[in-house]
Amino acid sequence: MPFTLVAPVEFVQDIKKSRFIGQGAPIASEEEAKAFLAAVSDPAANHNCWAWRIGQAYRFSDDGEPSGTAGKPILQAIDGQDLDGILVVVTRFFGGILLGSGGLMRAYGGTAAQMLRAAEKREIIPMVTGESSVNFSDLALVKSRLAAIPHLTFVESFTAEGVDLTVTLRQGDEDQAIRLVRDLTSGRSSLVFPD
Repeated sequence: MPFTLVAPVEFVQDIKKSRFIGQGAPIASEEEAKAFLAAVSDPAANHNCWAWRIGQAYRFSDDGEPSGTAGKPILQAIDGQDLDGILVVVTRFFGGILLGSGGLMRAYGGTAAQMLRAAEKREIIPMVTGESSVNFSDLALVKSRLAAIPHLTFVESFTAEGVDLTVTLRQGDEDQAIRLVRDLTSGRSSLVFPD
């Protein structure tokens, strides 16, 4: 299972007189990534290199460093810790000593990796949503038994005949919830998940 950050995180280290400031945050969209990048990039710095991943989508930038020496190592630090829905920015203030390609890769990737190792993470749980119409007479029992399924939430919408339930639960638990609704209502109600 992939993980993401619980909250924004920061890590600072000096390498051969250059200061590297790593900042990371959980993100849900490319727009959030752009907003965080704009907020933390320091225009006074020599380089603001970054990488983000959301599922199969990813982007990275070397921001003026030699090609492949900053953004890609940051992305590798993200992927190496099985993280998703995350942006990492490593800002460099040049200290006057050239690090070479290998040194830059170790500095950027290492700053990102150390920051991410120390960050508080949470597991990303894939969720699915289904719909069910339940009679008033069955509602209390169905709700109480559904509530026993871990990570399940529901929203009620009352109708003239009963309640329309929108059920969100962990992917893989659909069959259990479908059987439960069907059995508790003696087949009067069903829980349907889109394909």
